[in-house]
Amino acid sequence: MAVYAETCPEVVIALLGHYRLGAAHVPVNTRYRGEELAHVLSDSGASAVLVEAGSERERILDSLEGPRLRRILLGSGPGGQKADLRFDSLADTAAGPLPAPPSDEETAILLYTSGTTGKSKGVLLSFRAVIDNILAVTGLWRFTSGDRQALALPLFHVHGLCLGVHAALLHGQTAVLLPRFEPARVVRAFAEEGATVFQGVPTMYALLLEHLAAEHRAAEALRRGRLFTAGSAALPADDFSQFEARTGHRILERYGMSETLFTLSNPYEDRRPGTVGLPVPGCEARIVGDGGEDAPQDEMGELLVRSNGMMSGYRGRPDEALASFTDGWFHTGDVALRGAGGYVTLVGRKSLDVIKSGGFKISAREIEDVLRRHPGVRDVAVVGAPDRVFGQTILAAVVWEGPAPGEAQALDELSAFCRRHLADYKRPRAVRLLPELPKNALGKVQKHRILESF
Repeated sequence: MAVYAETCPEVVIALLGHYRLGAAHVPVNTRYRGEELAHVLSDSGASAVLVEAGSERERILDSLEGPRLRRILLGSGPGGQKADLRFDSLADTAAGPLPAPPSDEETAILLYTSGTTGKSKGVLLSFRAVIDNILAVTGLWRFTSGDRQALALPLFHVHGLCLGVHAALLHGQTAVLLPRFEPARVVRAFAEEGATVFQGVPTMYALLLEHLAAEHRAAEALRRGRLFTAGSAALPADDFSQFEARTGHRILERYGMSETLFTLSNPYEDRRPGTVGLPVPGCEARIVGDGGEDAPQDEMGELLVRSNGMMSGYRGRPDEALASFTDGWFHTGDVALRGAGGYVTLVGRKSLDVIKSGGFKISAREIEDVLRRHPGVRDVAVVGAPDRVFGQTILAAVVWEGPAPGEAQALDELSAFCRRHLADYKRPRAVRLLPELPKNALGKVQKHRILESF
């Protein structure tokens, strides 16, 4: 059962209905358009799709070629309030006896990856994987029924759907569902609605910090909270420090993937900025070199994990699922290093965030962290482009703060700034000024698109 609708209580009702019926819940990114939507609906074998009546998403469904898919329409009542779920032109949907509840190993969620390296793949997550993993993570974070979540994450992604909705259901919490992220609305949830927990992505924290700088009373509201977490991308260490200075809260970073759910987390008591912490109970992690050997402390390698939240496979792609594992260890494709105390630090994606230039392995994230400290840089992404002499050359896509100089002048300024902080071989060789960085729905920078723009 596909769900192509914005965040609202009815989406949670639909999720629980699908579970009781033993139907796989297929959340669809609400930003998807024709080709992307058609791929998910076709690949998943969806029987029906939940969509808001009269919405842009229903019009996109209408535009798709091929047989018309059954719809469950989210209707509108007086004043535009969502009022009911109703079937569209289905005379044969009279309720019969309910089937037996699904088993622990049956598929609960069929979740599609972001598709950054090709067509998105359907990840099969069982009931056991979802429940065991979310209980393990939220146990670390001391979730109780007394917590109230300000939930602004989209419900088509594993972050909001599992760590948000499922955590609230498992612990009997209240979730203040926010249809979209707006800093002022999040602050109001803490100031007026008793919110105690906020789970966000780095982009959200960057916007919250801008709001806190402009609205000084907002920090007082956030100080009332108990826990702020971050995931889905690396949180800049400077944002961690600024947020702590303004609110008194040390953001708790964690790491996960659609295929493995949540495998690493900072401990509740000892949160270290720039790291994603230690293995979650029921999970294991290794960092391996190019030959598959365990990397020494503080040396980069690929992150491999074993997890109590491991996927059952990719729908219709058994060979790809098999190729993702070595002796039961899942290849995340992320590059990391293990530091003091076993804490893991993410360096970036294996394919794009580790740049090999002139015989050196260079972390794109390290360069980005330095460039963000330049007063003219609002946002930045660093990539490596093929180079005949050096193997790869370093390129920086920059969103400038205020009136932008020419790209040649920007390169001169940033190179001079980097000279004070980085080795010469780590300095960008070209700069592209952009109005915004291309990002997916959760704020992850799409570096393959930046590389194409160069």
